[in-house]
Amino acid sequence: MSADAIIMMIVAMVALWGGLVAAIVNLNRSGPGRVEDVHRDL
Repeated sequence: MSADAIIMMIVAMVALWGGLVAAIVNLNRSGPGRVEDVHRDL
């Protein structure tokens, strides 16, 4: 693989894993929701 392809692969991996980590951190910070807070449109 060329250097450009490796750089693009690393950028994509950082974006994906960074988004996953950010989502997990956000879920942990918000805490568990109450059942009354969940509204479902069925």
